[in-house]
Amino acid sequence: MKAKVYFTDFRTEFHGTGRVYKLRRLMRAAGFESLDFKDKFAAIKMHFGETGNLAYLRPQYAKAVADYVRELGGNPFLTDCNTLYAGSRKNALEHLDTAASNGFNVLSAGCQILIGDGLKGSDDVPVPVPNGIRCRTARIGRAVMDADVIISLTHFKGHEAMGIGGTIKNIGMGCGSRAGKMDMHSDGKPAVDTSRCVGCGICMKQCAHNALLPVRGCMTVDLARCAGCGSCISVCPKDALFPAHGSGPELLTEKTTEYAAAVLNGRPQFHISLLCDIAPNCDCHGENDAAILPDIGMLAGFDPVALDMAACDLCNQTPRITGNTWLENRSVGNDVFNDAHPDTRWRTAIDHAVRIKFGNPDYELVKIK
Repeated sequence: MKAKVYFTDFRTEFHGTGRVYKLRRLMRAAGFESLDFKDKFAAIKMHFGETGNLAYLRPQYAKAVADYVRELGGNPFLTDCNTLYAGSRKNALEHLDTAASNGFNVLSAGCQILIGDGLKGSDDVPVPVPNGIRCRTARIGRAVMDADVIISLTHFKGHEAMGIGGTIKNIGMGCGSRAGKMDMHSDGKPAVDTSRCVGCGICMKQCAHNALLPVRGCMTVDLARCAGCGSCISVCPKDALFPAHGSGPELLTEKTTEYAAAVLNGRPQFHISLLCDIAPNCDCHGENDAAILPDIGMLAGFDPVALDMAACDLCNQTPRITGNTWLENRSVGNDVFNDAHPDTRWRTAIDHAVRIKFGNPDYELVKIK
């Protein structure tokens, strides 16, 4: 059977209802009230945006979802896990500061904000991957797994490594702890950039496995002892530690898909995807190029794979915007995301989801005014 994906555009009438009201109406039509929220903790998984990025979703959208959960008797909270790279969200304190500077707080979001994998990105739990091919277990932020209901609120855009940053990426990569992100991106071990390392030893004090040692004024990693938790990367003041042996786009995408399957397996869930400010790259960047497509609308439903498939179809049915840097001087084909990132294939996530029996790419689009 086809999965139902509900859609509404961003058009509003003068002195009529706005986008936030349309989002609530879409959620109701898609069956949001069929979920049991009574006295349940509901994790609203979203992206707070890197410092300098302005394409992330506005907090008013998150508040609309949180308010709806409260009305149904639930306890909502916004969440995301710390980043593996050295940006403005690599630990919980900086992550919360970044969220606040981008407009997310208790008043604007209508609920508390919890960083899913704790202060240093090490508060995680191993979660079995159903039908996993690339991963047996996924390292997921503890607060995400402690929640009773999972709601994904996704800003749909392009992605330089996966082709698209959609629902699967928001859940899979976004819910992985530092160790989980290292697992998805690499072989799970860090390396040292000797041109940056000053041998200060801060990473050595952080390591719980005695895997970092100073050699001739520079830190080295004992790979036999290293547990791949990524904690050393988060504390290095010179950004000299980084994940080694990065996996290719296809392997990264397949691992991310399996992480999403682990997070959602057997749990009450609901998914929302907003097709607006569609930049070519992820909101993890400290900048965003001009949009490659006009604002299209909002999607909602219970199947994350169907939502990503519908979002890609809608994007490729929409005329492109010219004048952005990323698509300039690139060949124009039939797929805007393949054109933006020729070395990636966004269908990899969809195909792998089918392979591991996670979600249904066949959908019926139900349009709501």
